[in-house]
Parts: sequence; C-alpha cells; structure tokens
Amino acid sequence: MMKGLILLVWCVAASAAVGLPLHTDTRWIVDGAGERVKLRCVNWVSHLEAVVAEGLSKQPIEEISNRIQWLGFNCVRLTWPLFLATNESLNSLTVRQSFQRLGLAEAIAGIQANNPFIIDLPLLKAFEAVVGKLGEGKLMVILDNHISKPGWCCSNFDGNGFFGDQYFNPDLWIKGLTRIATMFNGVNHVVAMSLRNELRGPKQNVNDWYRYMQRGAEAVHSANPDILIILSGLSYDRDLSFLKNQPINLTFTSKTVYEVHWYAFSDGSSWESGNSNQVCGRTTNNLMKMSGFLLQQGFPLFISEFGIDQRGTNVNDNRYLSCFLAVAAELDLDWAVWTLVGSYYLREGVVGLNEFYGILDWNWCNLRNSTFLQRISALQSPFQGPGLAERREYNVIFHPLSGLCVVRKSLLDPLTLGPCVDTDAWYYTPQKFLTLKGTYFCIQADEIGKQAKLGIICTVNNAKWDMISDSKLHLSSKSSNGSLVCLDVDSSTNEIVTNSCKCLSRDSSCDPSSQWFKLVNSTRSLGRGRSMINMVGSSLPNVATKFVDL
Repeated sequence: MMKGLILLVWCVAASAAVGLPLHTDTRWIVDGAGERVKLRCVNWVSHLEAVVAEGLSKQPIEEISNRIQWLGFNCVRLTWPLFLATNESLNSLTVRQSFQRLGLAEAIAGIQANNPFIIDLPLLKAFEAVVGKLGEGKLMVILDNHISKPGWCCSNFDGNGFFGDQYFNPDLWIKGLTRIATMFNGVNHVVAMSLRNELRGPKQNVNDWYRYMQRGAEAVHSANPDILIILSGLSYDRDLSFLKNQPINLTFTSKTVYEVHWYAFSDGSSWESGNSNQVCGRTTNNLMKMSGFLLQQGFPLFISEFGIDQRGTNVNDNRYLSCFLAVAAELDLDWAVWTLVGSYYLREGVVGLNEFYGILDWNWCNLRNSTFLQRISALQSPFQGPGLAERREYNVIFHPLSGLCVVRKSLLDPLTLGPCVDTDAWYYTPQKFLTLKGTYFCIQADEIGKQAKLGIICTVNNAKWDMISDSKLHLSSKSSNGSLVCLDVDSSTNEIVTNSCKCLSRDSSCDPSSQWFKLVNSTRSLGRGRSMINMVGSSLPNVATKFVDL
C-alpha cells in the first residue's frame, strides 16, 4: 500500500504544469509566470549507428517515460546526430531497415514487440515520435546535437570534434540545426536546443567558436524563437573562460544558457591517487574559473553531463560524486545526469553493450543503484530563484555522501540526517555560530564520538564552526576538552556526532566524505512535507527495486 501511495503522490507532484515556453531571468531559467524552473534531466542516447533512441527493444516507450518521471526527472536531454537531419539517404531509412543494415535482428524483434508503432517509420519520423511520446509523459525535452556522423562520442580525432573537421561542415551544421528547430516549432515541451556537444580537437580555437556558435544560435532562434539556446564550450565542454572578456554577440536576449560537463575522469585518476580534500578544492576552483563565473555575469549554467559508474566499485567516481553534489547544491545548478541508458543496441562494435553509467539496468527494468537516486534527490528542488517564498536567505546543512540534510525533530532530540525538505533554517553568523532560526540555540561540539548538540551558550569555542581543509567542506570546532573535531555522521544511527577530522594531510588513502557538509543558501519555503520530490527520493532505497510491481 505504501509503495502505491508514494507513486501516486509522485505522479501528482511531477505533473504540475509549467508555463511554457521558458526564458531566462539573469542566472535563472523561469517559466511564463517568471517563476524558476529547475532543469533536472537525464540523458537519453539517440546518436549511435542505429539512430534510434536506445532501449526501445527492451521496454515500451510509455513505460520508459513514466519511469523517468517517477524517478524525479522533469526533462530529457535527447541526443541526435547531425546526419539525421542532413543525410537524406540515412534519415529516409525506416527503423527496421536501419537495424537490418547493422545485422541487429534481435533488436528488430524487440522493437516489434514493445514499440510496433515505430518499426516502419523513417528515422527522422521515429525521432519525432519519441519526442512526442516524451511530451505525452509530461517531460520537457532538450534536443542535443551530439555528433555529426552517428557513432560513439568522443575523441580528438573522430572527425566530429570542431568546425572544419571531416564530418563537421559548418554550413551543413547550420542547415541541420535549422531543420530540427523548424520541425519542433510550436511543440511546447521541446524547451531547448543544445547546439553542439563537446567541441574538441586540434582545430578548436576561440575565433571560430564565436563565428559559428553565433551563427548557429541565430539560425535556431530564427527558426524557433520560443526555445532556449544552449551553448557549449571548448575542450570537451569544460572551457568557457574566453567569455570573461568577450561576451557572445546575439540579437536576442533572455534565451541563452551555457553548458558544462564534469566527470571524475575529466581529471584523470586524481580522485583515487590524490587527497580528496585537495582534489575537490582544486577542481571546484577550476570549474569556477572556466565556467562558474558565468553565473555572476547573469547567465544560467547547465551541467548537461555528470555521472558515475553505478556499480559503486569505482573509487575515482565515488570520491568525485560527493564533491560534485556539494558544488551543484551550493550553486543550485540545473543539471542532466549521464545516463538513463542501461544497454545499447550497438556501441563501438559490441552488440548489447552493458552501460555501467546507466541508471537503469541491462533490461531497462530496474535501478542499478537506488542509493545514487537518493543522493541526487536533494538537488531536484530549487534552493533559490524567482518565485520562492522566503524573503530572508537561510542555510541548509547538506551532507552530500547521503544526499540528506541536518534535521531535528525537537529541541530535545539529537540532530540527525533526514530529507532536506524537513530541514530547519540555520544561520551561519559572522561569529561562525550555526544558530537555529527563531531560537537562542546553536550547534555545539561535545567530546570526540559524542553527539553534536543544541545549546544556548553560543559564545564559547565549541560553538564556533570553521570551514576548513582545501575542500571547505569540513565544519570544525573545538570539543569541550579543547580537541579539534569535525562534524561527522554515526553510520548506525544517522545522528550527527563530532570526531577527529579526517584526511587533512596529503594522505590519498583516506576518504573524508562522511565529514563533508555544505552550507547551502536557500530561500524556499520552510515546513514539512511540501516537496514530494525529496520525500520520494528519500524512500527510493525501499521502493526503487520494485519497478515491475509498480
């Protein structure tokens, strides 16, 4: 009974109407009423050799769409190859013919069984039909030109990296963008187009970026003035630093969004081989230098790709994720996780390749890792932005390792972790006290291994909390006996305790993430039970593996 109730409540919350089309208001994406719409998206691949959205041989598209929404996402970043729009001999092939030429008979049978309506449509019409089905499922769609020649992305020398490469003719690209923008003119749930994924390679240069990205943006806006225009940077969509001194020159306003990608492997094996505090501090500073400054310039920044190996065995990924979530919460970014895909029809010559970054499993039935969904659930609701009710900004104490926040049931109960919707308002004062709104109480350290507590004597050393380490994610104080301690979590009770601070040296073998807390600024309404998103997210470990029963 509880599972059905949770699902019902989620569907009501997720289907709430958004006033489309969207536009921008300084650094925020907003709806027609001027209220913030936070893009919380999942990437769905449709740019590989078959040129068909992955997974349609495994599940009916209505089921996939429902699952996307049930998991807390409100939009899909749907990838497409340029040749779909510009190569008539390709886009006129039917779905059946596309799979036949690749020798994928089993996929044909699967699509015939699960999505027969699409099997004999031309590829371009099939793409249009998938977009339509997502709209029927109350999902917004971002159309991402991922590559030119269908195939796996990306390398510096695949011929798809930058303007003038073998498969990247700028004029043909403009033609393709225009065709797709025109096709979806008037389709309200198509809210944005991303002009090109991960520009890269030896030919990349700033002058051509301005020249062609401005042309592409103007072409899309002319063909479809209602959609947001998403612009990517250089070096695999990590570098937008050139915009600090020279803004892009466009004839339209309130429609421009910038995108950036951030994975653990973006920095090689640094997370595993280095000290997590130092790596987090360094990569966060680099993000702000290369792209985060755009928020201060008044533009939305969209993390259009992030993700981890969902098996949970990749140390590099696991350490990165806590840092990423802290930054994404602090900056209150729009985002798209890579990827929905559990398996591919054909990827890099392998039939049915298992995608370990996929949220869904190989059969597209169950979750690979329900804990991951809980950890990102706190990011699904906006913390700030137009339309949020609280006038005075306050702090949420976010714990990225769990995806939960510091909460308290009453002044007599211990501080513990719980859904971020249940948080109280905390204020981090100039004197470095963490005080509770409307009370005289502040958080105090006791002894090592003991519960952090609420007290009213807020002028002593054990009530002052410094943000220490290179990551600035440790909240450190002096215990009642004068020892340096950090906030931590008792893994058996979820209660907030104080322990000796972890990993403050150059040690690369330790993991400090249980002690990482981020003070996130928020203006959203206080009170319990208002946001079904976080309530469902906190329940995911109990219900997510029951997809089939739901």
